[in-house]
Amino acid sequence: MLWEIIFFIIGLFCLAYYVLICVSLRKWNSTFSRFWLGIGMVCVAGEILLQRHEMPAFLKGILIFVMIAFLATEGVIIAGMFQNQQMNCHYLIVLGAQVSGWNITDSLQRRLDRALQYLKNHPDTIAIVSGGKGKGEDITEAEAMAGYLSARGIEEERIILEKRSRTTKENLKYSYAFVENVEEPVGIVSNQFHLYRACRYAKRLGYKVPCPIAAGCRPLLVVNYMVRECLAVWKM
Repeated sequence: MLWEIIFFIIGLFCLAYYVLICVSLRKWNSTFSRFWLGIGMVCVAGEILLQRHEMPAFLKGILIFVMIAFLATEGVIIAGMFQNQQMNCHYLIVLGAQVSGWNITDSLQRRLDRALQYLKNHPDTIAIVSGGKGKGEDITEAEAMAGYLSARGIEEERIILEKRSRTTKENLKYSYAFVENVEEPVGIVSNQFHLYRACRYAKRLGYKVPCPIAAGCRPLLVVNYMVRECLAVWKM
């Protein structure tokens, strides 16, 4: 009975959340929104099956393990948002996000606004804007970011463009060449859910003191991004 209730509640939440995301983004096929549709349908089907059959003990064990692993990973992701935040950084790496044609998207704008705030408070800091050109983008993410910062008062000589990267790991790998001293703190700007993984990659690549500098995201999408990031951390 307990598992039937759990499956029903999760299934209902996932299906409702899928609809909310689709209405908010005004499209029905955004990549990760379909995760919620799929999980919702699986949970509803599971609830129906549990009305007729007992769940095997080994399957219960797997589900409990996955739940514990998920909660532990989310705790690590949340903790990773707040480490080393108070350090002064000579270099600030702004991680790229999707550009729609020529236009800055919401997630990227939030990263840039956070970087802009930091750069104005630390006039000696150099920004490395990192991101190549992907599908549906008319310019590189780095060019779009540099233009955004320049238009808001950041001098061009304080902005370094890294235009080759396509992934978070490549953002940090290719930006490494522009950092004079990786022994010193290096700021990494991204949306809050993304910072744990970004800093982990940075440490693997040789940055000694990566400093997460958190930008926000749309409140409705926090759960969506946190779950997606959990899967990305497992993959990493």
